[in-house]
Amino acid sequence: MSDDERAIRELVATWHRATAAGDLERILSLMAEDVVFLTPGRPPMRGKEAFAPGFRALIQTHRIESTGTIEEIHIVGDWAFFWAHLTVTVTPSNGPPTRRAGNALTVLRRQAGGAWVLARDANMLSAENAA
Repeated sequence: MSDDERAIRELVATWHRATAAGDLERILSLMAEDVVFLTPGRPPMRGKEAFAPGFRALIQTHRIESTGTIEEIHIVGDWAFFWAHLTVTVTPSNGPPTRRAGNALTVLRRQAGGAWVLARDANMLSAENAA
């Protein structure tokens, strides 16, 4: 495994840990300023400033836990992409959890200092059926 692949896997692990901790500042540090999130049925969410208010509001009343398995990583110069299978559980303070799962395709960009950041993310998570 290359140093770049290790760094990308650590970025993903850090994202999951920061999400569980509700650490918005850490999550934002893992994103490019011009990040774009694509999700089914919604317009693109463009930039850190579009992401922050929704996350901030959600963690006031919910706990978020996420896990994922990276299936492939490809690195081409200062760009990388990977696809992964993700599971996200959102638990309100006074109700049952909601669990979503599915695949995501993520594009990363290497910053001038060498750190990788999330540049684009297309996730296809959908509600899981109750067992």
